[in-house]
This record gives sequence, structure tokens and C-alpha cells, in this order.
Amino acid sequence: MTGPGLLFVVSGPSGAGKDTLVDGLLRGSSGLKYSISATTRAPRDGEREGEDYFFLSRGVFEKGMRNGEFLETREYNGNLYGTPRGFIRDTLAHGYDVIAKPEVNGALRIKASFADAVLIFILPDKFADLRRRLEARRTETNAEIAARLAIAHEEVKSIRSFDYLVINADEQHEAAIADLRAILRAEKLRIHRYNDGRIQEIVTES
Repeated sequence: MTGPGLLFVVSGPSGAGKDTLVDGLLRGSSGLKYSISATTRAPRDGEREGEDYFFLSRGVFEKGMRNGEFLETREYNGNLYGTPRGFIRDTLAHGYDVIAKPEVNGALRIKASFADAVLIFILPDKFADLRRRLEARRTETNAEIAARLAIAHEEVKSIRSFDYLVINADEQHEAAIADLRAILRAEKLRIHRYNDGRIQEIVTES
């Protein structure tokens, strides 16, 4: 197979373990690049421009929104976040696969404007694990956790709009990462990914 790379979009409720799985998938995957988001918030200690985020002023970000420079955008705690269209387009054009990690509505917006994107939904094997994982973080109040769980129930209603479901059970993260690798490999082998020239090379007798 030759040509541009593929865009994989991993999403699911808060607490499903997306960060752990994507980090594990990126390790040892030289042909896979992470989709760097843009944001209007200030950099935190240790964060680097172009590695953790593209840090933009609100004016620049809003201009980009008007010009269609983002596949999806959202606002959280007064700051804007978005998936830059140009970064993904250029990275794919260089033959790299790209993995993005937006929230569920963002994943659906990406699919709406990027039809070839492969959407993967992440869930624990028991929904009750979401609450336990969120509580274990110790970063949110009970009310905030309840709000996240309510959102999670709504997000699951969109699961049929995704292409794959990966179960991320406790203490079985490596199995879930292996499932993600299998999805990436299978998508690369789909027959329509092969151009006619490559097929002709295979069938031509020398």
C-alpha cells in the first residue's frame, strides 16, 4: 500500500482510559503521530509549543474557526480547544498515520468533515468502573463526578456512529492496546487502500 496515512480517532467517556491506551499505542509506533491540539489556555510548567499543544491567542484561534482551520472545537473552563485541520492534513500527506483523542462530540464532528477517519470507542468492561476511576483521581468533587457520569451515559448513545469498540478492563490495558494495534493493522490492509499500480505489480509475471 502506498499513499497518505490514515486518521484514527479514539474517544469515549472520561475515565475509560483513553490516555493510557493512546500513550501505549504510540510507544514503538514510528509510523504513528499524535494529533496535537490547539488551545487558548496558557502553557503549564514543562509544556512545549508544538509538542503538547499549539498555544494560540483567542483572537488567532477564533480567526482560525472562522476560516475552517479546525476539524472540531470546544470550550472548557473558559478556554478554547481544537483539532487543527492543517497539521493532520500535512502529517497524513507525509505518509504517517495520525491518532486523535477528542471527546465524543468532537469525534463525531471530525467524522462529519473527514469521512475517511476511523472512529474507535473506548469503554471499561463495567460502567461502574468509570465512577471508581474518576474517584481514584481525587481531582473532582462528588458533584463533578456525577456530572461526568451523566455525560458518559449520553455519550454512549452515540456508540453506533463509531467503527470499533475496544474494552479497556482493569489490569488488562495491554490487551486493549493490542486490540487497537489490530484495528490499525486491519484498516491498513483494507482492499481499497491499495492502489491499482500496486495490484498490477503483484499480478504481473516477470
